[in-house]
Parts: sequence; structure tokens; C-alpha cells
Amino acid sequence: MKHFILSLILCLSFTLAYSQSEGKEFSAYIFPEFIQGKVLMKTGMSYNTLLNYDALTEEMVFVNKGKKLAIAGDEVELVDTIVISGRKFVTLDHKFVELVYDSVVTLYAAYKCKLSSHGKPGAYGDTSQTAAITTASGFYTGTTRYELSSPDLYQVKPYTWYWLMKNGKLSRFINFRQLANIYRDRDEKLKNYLENNVVNFEDAEDMILLIRFLEKDK
Repeated sequence: MKHFILSLILCLSFTLAYSQSEGKEFSAYIFPEFIQGKVLMKTGMSYNTLLNYDALTEEMVFVNKGKKLAIAGDEVELVDTIVISGRKFVTLDHKFVELVYDSVVTLYAAYKCKLSSHGKPGAYGDTSQTAAITTASGFYTGTTRYELSSPDLYQVKPYTWYWLMKNGKLSRFINFRQLANIYRDRDEKLKNYLENNVVNFEDAEDMILLIRFLEKDK
């Protein structure tokens, strides 16, 4: 009965976001494939299903009876935690983010991406590049996603935003300059660390090491 009720909630309430589309598949998922994971509801119920996160539309996607469905709208707030391959995702600002570090401070990673055009083929085989970035909303037709006439003309550019809960205050940073603003009292320490260590902003493990260093001996 428990699993039946939860299955009914998921299938009837969660917004349909995918249907099979013809042609080449276009993907902005953060995992290379859908992985068996667990959805923990705030009611205490849980549900095992195949899961992945779409960085373009910023939605958690699950598979039900061969269909890919997104947890969207008000249903996002019904979820407490989603666990995929040992990684925990929680809701923040009505979006799913990964909880990457939880100690004296808490660090969340918000995965996003931009879709840019490679350009349209010209008369002599060259391309016409456009600087415009297409938003996710432009890729919806009813319930079908990624209805791109030529997926090869587009490039996914992933990037990460971070949220830091420190001293009861939640701050967002999207570059090292903004992180330095949060740690104004550790400005020299941050500069020294960046001078002596290679830090990839897109690598959550690198950011965890940096945050630990900044919080040490405080």
C-alpha cells in the first residue's frame, strides 16, 4: 500500500516533461546515464527509481514506465532528499541542488548550463555564428523537449553556482571574487591559497578543500 500510494502521487502530480522525440537525442544531464536512486518525501515515504538531473531546465528527472518525467512546480517542495549514486540533492530556492559539504558551514552546488549555437551552415560550408544564448523555455513544444531541427548546431556549456550557508546567512557565489567578498576577513589567506593551488571552480571537491582551508583555525 505504501509504495502504491507514493507511485500514484508521483505519476499523477509530477509534471510530464519528456516524451520520445525523433532524431538525435540532445542531453544536458549531469550523469552520463539514468541511475537507480531514491526519492525521500517529506511525509517519510520513499520511492526507488531511475534518476538524473537536467542542468538546462534545472529539473530532476525520473523514469516511469519508459517515460521521462520531471519533478516540477509545487511538487518540488514535497521532496525532502534525493540520493543518486551516494550524492544528495535537496531543494533550495525551489530548485534541486547538491549538498556537497555540511560541517561548520554548508555548501550547495547548483548545476546549470547554457545552450549556444555553433552557427548555421553557409553557402560554402562555413557557419554563421550567433552570440545569442537560447533559454530552456525555447525548447518546449507542448510536453516534448529539445525539438531542435539540427542538434549538431548547438553546444552545451555547463557551469556551477554555489550557495554557502555561513553563520545563519545564505550567500551565493559564482566566481572567486564573490567568494572573497564572503570571506573578507580571510582575503590574504584566499589569495595565498589560489596562488599555490590549482582550483577548478567547476569541481565541487576543489571547492570543498578551499572552504575547509578558509574555515580552519577560525
